[in-house]
Amino acid sequence: MTIAKRLEGKIAVITGGNSGIGLATAHRFVQEGAYVFITGRRQSELNAAVNQIGKNVTGVQGDVSNLEDLDRLYDTVKQHKGRIDVLFANAGVTGFLPLGSVTDEILPHFEKLFDVNVKGLLFTVQKALPLFQDGGSIILTASVAGSKGAHGSVYGATKAAVRSFARSWTVDLKHRNIRVNAVSPGVISTPMLSGQFKTNILNTVPMKRVGNPEEVAKAVAFLASDDSSYITGIELFVDGGITQTNRFRTYGSRIRDMSRFL
Repeated sequence: MTIAKRLEGKIAVITGGNSGIGLATAHRFVQEGAYVFITGRRQSELNAAVNQIGKNVTGVQGDVSNLEDLDRLYDTVKQHKGRIDVLFANAGVTGFLPLGSVTDEILPHFEKLFDVNVKGLLFTVQKALPLFQDGGSIILTASVAGSKGAHGSVYGATKAAVRSFARSWTVDLKHRNIRVNAVSPGVISTPMLSGQFKTNILNTVPMKRVGNPEEVAKAVAFLASDDSSYITGIELFVDGGITQTNRFRTYGSRIRDMSRFL
């Protein structure tokens, strides 16, 4: 199937682009004509992702919660391309800490969730602005957990903050005609998704299946392109209908040890 070149000539930055949704989106962006810069914390995985994408891609190792790493990322973009047209602020971590479980012993885990999902995302966007082209597109990775009550209130709170950022930044950046939208995946099939969790969650999803990273990537590419030119400030759910129904049940205890939910 021929893929339309909706992003022809665009320069895109994707954080957390070495695996899962970020990697699938990097593939999609390149197929649609963009040049992408991807980040990841682990150099070996980042190298593998760059090799897998194959062309029109540069990998920059770094952690979005480290502001010096973000500076190095944007210095690289400035040196090689000089501008940014699309930013997909996708990097994030997960953790399932119900009320009553947030203790001094696991406080560093609590802090890591906010450092990456909130502070890291905030500065990922803010530090990109000097390079950002007026009329560009920013897409933030939120989650159904930010809208649905679920096991893991701390994680859900970080993603609710991301949703709020999309609304507020739409206003903050309107003078530059920069669109800001959030994409909220549901349960997406990645290597970290256990077979037992898949089995349990299937009955709660109206479409009777989990999603795949490529389906989220298509939604992100839509928000990145001119096809969504009159869309800003929205939350686009890619979740098989789970957020729009009352059927979401919690299986957090079965996936407590997952390093990434989405």
